[in-house]
Amino acid sequence: MKATIITFILLITASTFSQQKSKTLQKPFSTKNKVISVYSSADSTNLRLTNTDNLKFSEIKQPLETQTCIFVNPSKTFQTFLGIGGAIADASAEVFAKLSKAKQQELLNAYFSKDKGIGYTLIRTNINSCDFSSDTYTYVDEGDKELKTFNIDHDRKFKIPLIKKAMETAGGKLTLFVSPWSPPAFMKDNQNMLKGGKLLPEFYQSWANYYVKFINSYQKEGIPVWGLTIQNEPMATQKWESCIFTAENERDFLKNYLGPTLNKAGLGDKKISVWDHNRDLLSQRASTILDDPEASKYVWGIGFHWYENWSGGEQMYENVGKVHEMYPNKNLLFTEGCVESFNAKKYQLWKNGERYGKSMINDFNNGTVGWTDWNILLDENGGPNHVGNFCFAPIHYDTNTSELIYTPSYYFIGHFSKFIDKNAKRISSVSSRSILMTTSFLNQNGKVVTVVMNQSSKKVIYNLCIGTSATEVSILPHAIQTLVY
Repeated sequence: MKATIITFILLITASTFSQQKSKTLQKPFSTKNKVISVYSSADSTNLRLTNTDNLKFSEIKQPLETQTCIFVNPSKTFQTFLGIGGAIADASAEVFAKLSKAKQQELLNAYFSKDKGIGYTLIRTNINSCDFSSDTYTYVDEGDKELKTFNIDHDRKFKIPLIKKAMETAGGKLTLFVSPWSPPAFMKDNQNMLKGGKLLPEFYQSWANYYVKFINSYQKEGIPVWGLTIQNEPMATQKWESCIFTAENERDFLKNYLGPTLNKAGLGDKKISVWDHNRDLLSQRASTILDDPEASKYVWGIGFHWYENWSGGEQMYENVGKVHEMYPNKNLLFTEGCVESFNAKKYQLWKNGERYGKSMINDFNNGTVGWTDWNILLDENGGPNHVGNFCFAPIHYDTNTSELIYTPSYYFIGHFSKFIDKNAKRISSVSSRSILMTTSFLNQNGKVVTVVMNQSSKKVIYNLCIGTSATEVSILPHAIQTLVY
C-alpha cells in the first residue's frame, strides 16, 4: 500500500512538472510560409497606413556589411505592452460636441476602432480643470474641506458622454487613468489654482479624499478607473493650473495619505504612477520615491512627458532606459506629449509626425509599457484653452468648414497602435544603420509587428532578418512602415 501511495505521488509530481514546463516553453517563432504585410506612410506621397507590399521570407546565410538590415529575434522578450492612446480633457470633449452625428462617429472610429481606425486602448482625463478647459473649475464649493459639496456635474455635460462613447466604440476595453493639475485654490499656499503654489499640509488628507471621491463618482457613472497619477508636471509653475510637489513632498503625500486612503476606500487596486513630468528629472524622482519601501509599495509605475527639450537640448530618451535598469519591477508609462505652438499652416508638417515616431520607438525600446498622447481632438485654433496655450492634436476640427483634419501625427501613432495588441511582448529589434529606427512586438496570436522608420531623405533597401531567413524591403524617404508577419 505504501509503495502504491509513493508511486501515485511521483506520478502526480511528474504530471504537474510536465504541465508547468509546457506552459513555460514557448513554441519557437518560425518564418516558414509566413507572409509579411507591409503598411507604409511617407512624406510627399498619398501613402497613409497603406498596404504597400506582401512579401515572403527566403534564406540568407550571412548578411554583408554592404547590406542594410533590421535584425529581429522573437526569442528575446522584454516588457509586456499595456496600450497606446490619448487624452480626453475638456477641450476635446467640447469640440466633439460641435460635430455632426456622422462626424462624431467618424472620429470615434478613427481612434477607437481597430478595424476602421487606429485602435486606441488608453485614455487619460483631468481631475479639476487644466489648461485645455474653457474655464477654471473644481468639484467642490470654495472652502469645503470636508468635500460635502463634491459632485461631477461639470463633467456630465461633455467629458463623460465622450468617454462613454469611446469605451463603447472600443468594445469596452479602454484603460482609463486620471490626473489632477491643481487642488482647489483654498487648499494651496498661493490661494490660486494657477501659477504653481503648493498643497498646504493641513489639506493633505482632504486632497487624498478628493481622489477617492472622483474615482468613485466616475465608477458610479459606469466608467472604470484603472489608475492615476498624483500630480501633472509637479515641478512646473505654469500660468495655468499647476501645483508644485518636490520629490520628498510627493513621496510623503503618497505613503502617508494617498496610498493608505485609497486602500481604506477599497481602491488599493488602482495603479498609481508617480512623477508625470519630463524625462530630465526622471531618475531623481524615481530614486527618491522608490528607495523608500513604504512609498514604493503603492507605486505601479513612473509616468513621463517629452517636453524636456524646452531648454534647447535634445530629448533625453536614455533616461527612461536608465530608470528601467534601476527599477526593473516598476512600469514606465508615457503620459503626455504633443507638438506645441499651434500654427494652422503646419497641419501637414511631416516633422511633427516624425517626432512621434522617434519618441515612441525610443521609449518602447527603453522599457515603456504604454504611450499616451495629449488631446485627441482640438479646433482650428489649437484649443479651446483658457490661457492661450494652443497646441496641435493628431486630429483637428475646423468649425468654419466642418472638416476633420488628420495630421501626420495620427498616422505615425497608428503605425503602432493599430497593430500591437495588449499583452504583446516587446522583442529584440536592431538596425544595422542609424538612418533606420526600429522596434518590434510579438502579439499573443503569434504575429510579429515590426516598425521601421526611415529618417533619411533617400529611399532605402533593407533586409528584414530573422535567424537565417530574410526578405528585402523598400522604404521611401522620411517614411514609417509596419511589417506584420
